[in-house]
Amino acid sequence: MFLTISTTGTVERPATDLGYLLHKHPDKAQAFSTSHGTAHVFYPEASAERCTAALLLEVDPVALVRRGKGKGRGGAPDSALAQYVNDRPYAASSLLAVALTTVFKSALRGVCAALPGRAEAPMPLRVEVPALPARGGAELVRGLFGPLGWSTVEAEPVALDEQFPEWGDSRYVQLVLEGELRLADALRQLYVLLPVLDDAKHYWVAPDEVDKLLRAGEGWLADHPEQKLITSRYLSRRWGLTRQAMERLELVRLAEADDLDVEDVDNAVDETTDTEERPVPLAEQRRAAVLEALHTAGASRVLDLGCGQGQLVQALLKDTRFTEIVGVDVSVRALTVAGRRLKLDRMGERQASRVKLMQGSLTYTDKRLTGYDAAVLSEVIEHLDLPRLPALEYAVFGSARPRTVLVTTPNVEYNVRWESLPAGHVRHGDHRFEWTRQEFRTWAEGVAERHGYGVRLVPVGPDDPEVGPPTQMAVFEITEKEAKAA
Repeated sequence: MFLTISTTGTVERPATDLGYLLHKHPDKAQAFSTSHGTAHVFYPEASAERCTAALLLEVDPVALVRRGKGKGRGGAPDSALAQYVNDRPYAASSLLAVALTTVFKSALRGVCAALPGRAEAPMPLRVEVPALPARGGAELVRGLFGPLGWSTVEAEPVALDEQFPEWGDSRYVQLVLEGELRLADALRQLYVLLPVLDDAKHYWVAPDEVDKLLRAGEGWLADHPEQKLITSRYLSRRWGLTRQAMERLELVRLAEADDLDVEDVDNAVDETTDTEERPVPLAEQRRAAVLEALHTAGASRVLDLGCGQGQLVQALLKDTRFTEIVGVDVSVRALTVAGRRLKLDRMGERQASRVKLMQGSLTYTDKRLTGYDAAVLSEVIEHLDLPRLPALEYAVFGSARPRTVLVTTPNVEYNVRWESLPAGHVRHGDHRFEWTRQEFRTWAEGVAERHGYGVRLVPVGPDDPEVGPPTQMAVFEITEKEAKAA
């Protein structure tokens, strides 16, 4: 992905001041690590009369596809494009927008200690984006940038193939913007409108995206004629977030009309009363899903295999329906932390009789684990090397054989929704693998068939229509025939 920003100047006000405003020296070529690749900043030209800063983002398309498996904002945006042949490394999108905030963070805020007056004043700018996805065509590009103070907005459609003009134009345009604007304003507009024109984001749009939109749109979005389209597309058409953003933008418009601060207009709620609903952490959603599945199975004697620091054991102890809870982990240190968390040394005799912590490896058979109603392996299997999975499978399903087994593991397809997770990386440094939904289904169905269980898959967390849930859970139930034989 490629973008250039140019300006002109004089001997008194040299164009190379652009280097101060961007906080990047014109004599240096610099590289910065971003969440989906490496961003390079360099200056093709730098003189007193004219200066151009270039931002080149190198994206790893294979890693993006492996994370998104060709679906969602991390994979190919069109069904006509194959998994490993897509536009992500070349066409400006939310990937480039994130790179802008990473590389030019101070410039976006309009901060420049060396030349504060220059940062606050409009300057002649020329912005060029050679390949910009434009869902809505060149007319929409002009409709979005035209009202923002640019004297020239050129959006030249790119032909599908110059050798075959009868095929028509692609959905890409060559964008050129010229005008007198503050550099910070120009960067903020690009940050918002690049993903809006692409009509896609490569990461999950969380509630904090509303705040990002309002910060970047300060001074121009509240009165923009395409405000609704910009807000809806930027927030990936999530209606709840779009409505929240529109309401806050209306407050900004009303405050500006009456020359008031937004706080003076929106003063109906006591600031000391916290009424905001906070999102439930994924770990809590996972434990809730496990507890619900155990209740449905009617389990009362439960194994927490790979119990770690005892969070699930603690949740199970709070429910009196679970009469015996055993936490097993290979790590003595983790079991020590779990014991402190559960306050085993101060626990009453009756409560202490319900819980036990044991050291053990899940890849070896253990007679102590037989005869239980249910076993839970929550975020465990991905910490094992793949060649060791068959040993765990036999130890749990072949030897211990609880009536119900619950297995949760990350859904790697969902990783594209986390902006901070670098392309191709797993969620935790100790994860040996992370599976797609189909890979997990294939493994679960194979285990069930080999050991006489039925299995169903349950989503945990928000079930994205494109990439699925962040966590996937398999619920294994021993078949009636196997139960009678046992």
